Amino acid sequence: MNASAVRRLTVAQALVEFLAHQYTERDGRRRRLINATWGIFGHGNVAGLGQALLESGPDTMPYLQGRNEQAMVHAAVGYARHNNRLAAQAVTTSIGPGATNLVTGAALATVNRLPVLLLPGDIFTTRPADPVLQQLEVPYAGDISVNDALRPVSRYFDRVVRPEALIPAALQAMRVLADPAETGAVTLALPQDVQAEAFDWPEEFFADRVWPVRRPAPEAAEVAAAAQAIRAARRPLIVAGGGIHHSEAEDSLRALVDATGIPVASTQAGKGSLRYDHPADIGGIGHTGTAVADGLARTADLVIGVGTRYSDFTTASATLFADPAVRFLNLNITSFDAHKLGATTLVADARAGLEALTAELAGHRVDETYEAEYRTGKAAWERRVDAAFAAGDETARPSQTQVLGALDAVVGDEDVVINAAGSLPGDLHKLWRARSPRQYHLEYGYSCMGYEIPGAIGVRLAAPGTPVWALVGDGTYLMMPTEIVTAVQEGININIVLVQNHGYASIGGLSETTGAERFGTAYRFRAADGQYTGDPLPVDLAANAASLGMDVLRAKSVRELREALAAARASDRPTCVYVETETAGTAPGAPEAQAWWDVPVAQTATRPAAVKAREDYDRQAAARRRHL
Repeated sequence: MNASAVRRLTVAQALVEFLAHQYTERDGRRRRLINATWGIFGHGNVAGLGQALLESGPDTMPYLQGRNEQAMVHAAVGYARHNNRLAAQAVTTSIGPGATNLVTGAALATVNRLPVLLLPGDIFTTRPADPVLQQLEVPYAGDISVNDALRPVSRYFDRVVRPEALIPAALQAMRVLADPAETGAVTLALPQDVQAEAFDWPEEFFADRVWPVRRPAPEAAEVAAAAQAIRAARRPLIVAGGGIHHSEAEDSLRALVDATGIPVASTQAGKGSLRYDHPADIGGIGHTGTAVADGLARTADLVIGVGTRYSDFTTASATLFADPAVRFLNLNITSFDAHKLGATTLVADARAGLEALTAELAGHRVDETYEAEYRTGKAAWERRVDAAFAAGDETARPSQTQVLGALDAVVGDEDVVINAAGSLPGDLHKLWRARSPRQYHLEYGYSCMGYEIPGAIGVRLAAPGTPVWALVGDGTYLMMPTEIVTAVQEGININIVLVQNHGYASIGGLSETTGAERFGTAYRFRAADGQYTGDPLPVDLAANAASLGMDVLRAKSVRELREALAAARASDRPTCVYVETETAGTAPGAPEAQAWWDVPVAQTATRPAAVKAREDYDRQAAARRRHL
């Protein structure tokens, strides 16, 4: 090989240089694929990737210092999602617990089909010390490390055991990260000795490389079959999933709906596909859906899924779509998802597929009585939202829905609201009035407690001028407040709305309905009977947030809350609004159309609550069906 055609670098240095030259391109716009690297250093990566990042400098690869490895992945995922999966970030850790802390974040990324590059250190390939510090010894295999736990949660995994092996591994990693049908967590495990090993790299490895993010068009025959199914339907219903956002297909969806009058219900990931005040937007669907959306779902004869995975929350555990003759039509970029529920398929990019359908359906529109029906239902639900948001006594402690009402009154169209777990996702899915495609940011594929604060940091990095709100309950806050320090250190101006309700409110409610009687779900002292039913714990989470460097505003009433939220939005510092809520006042239910969620109940029990819960379970489960 000609000496002028190679560059001598360590494996870690070569990887950093390679990543700096990778780009995605869609619709003629080019973006850098890996924009920064998060890292916490230990003996497994400090002398390899740590040294390489130092040597390369921030112009080549910006470095971000995290406090928890899982949180770093969450931040990178928030960044990727807000960039519609066209830009991502990397995360490096040491071996041992630093690497295993990645597993939860990797699962979240892969479940949600969001790109993140994981670069954990690994044990020596040369085995000079065996076992090395933190090494997992497996008696039946010498080539297994804790990083193998990342295999089932990664869309691509490789262990780079020789310098030259980095070239094909890195190229495959970029291919998967940039592929909208394949993307998720990608892991390159880097043995600590290999990271520091020098090699003569071909200069071509460091050339700018563009990974096209394609918009595959649908087959003409599939478009014709899909249009025929829609024309034949009396009560079609679109279920908008996250794929609409990833494809930036919101305008195409609106064009189809404006032309045909088909109503649109949304999953957690798809909410905001239509602006909340569009006449055809009927809100969330499924177990946490609105009365109008779930009512229409029960009578729909054609369900048109666009960019959705059909989780059990969306389908009410296969009980929601109740019409005996219901059929499914799925537009999805992945064949795997398009074929769910025995559907007629339209395997294509969401935007390309919607545009093709709109053209094929020219002149078609649903019956005007159907439009009138869902518009009446939408108006009735909006009145329920108004009632849930309203505060009769401005000096009283707010309910959780009144917290959302106060925030609704403060945010602008450009603000982003982030949540992932607890009782808030259900309230938000039913009530939140999404004003723009990226305002509603719910991580509900994995519903991971602890996502909100680092996810907010990632979104703010992706959109520096955008007001970002992390809505966090006390249970979630106690899981992972660590990245508050990162936000303060980097001057990343996020807002946290910290809701104190003394325990796991969501799972407490579920526990009650399944016969477990809220066991182990309250944050309280033990009572005389040994249960957690005593006084609330004297925990001051606001003081904790302040100790980590945030500005903290305490709100004791609805009026004070509204003022605090406005002050937080106007602030140029990371700010926490702390509010203790009344336990009553969750989102309005819809008893006449409440959707079910299959959480199995004890088949045998002596406690009356469990016996009754099992009776209810058997009644609901009887309605479950397989759509073939």
